[in-house]
Amino acid sequence: MHIDSFMHEAIGEAKKGLSEGGIPIGSVLVRDGKIISRGRNRRVQEQNPMKHAEIDCLVNAGRIGSYRDTILYSTLIPCYLCAGAVVQFNIPKVIVGEARTFHGAEKFMREHSVEVVNLNLMECIEMMGRFIRENPELWNEDIGM
Repeated sequence: MHIDSFMHEAIGEAKKGLSEGGIPIGSVLVRDGKIISRGRNRRVQEQNPMKHAEIDCLVNAGRIGSYRDTILYSTLIPCYLCAGAVVQFNIPKVIVGEARTFHGAEKFMREHSVEVVNLNLMECIEMMGRFIRENPELWNEDIGM
């Protein structure tokens, strides 16, 4: 499958996070065909359990008014924390790189009328799979296990 430029940018954020010693999950927020914000999981880097990629992206966006005309891209299906933010801010569409290594809150988002598109990208699956295998304690801490 062709990776569009927005998912490519989210993957770049994930790789930056990994290079910083963090968890390789990246996100971008798009409006009118342009990236208006980007983020990555910074829980390790900032010692902040709330700094998941999607939350970081939304914080970095600042106050933008309505989110009803935005699309959130994430390399991994959002967890319940991040899916809650998607629902709270009425983000209508989330495009994810994968949901194989983590099942997340897809059903929850769909139940709240969020369109979820899973690209099932091998690059994302392999990046997260490798990270989880090599860092199980850190991964389990991040998802609250």
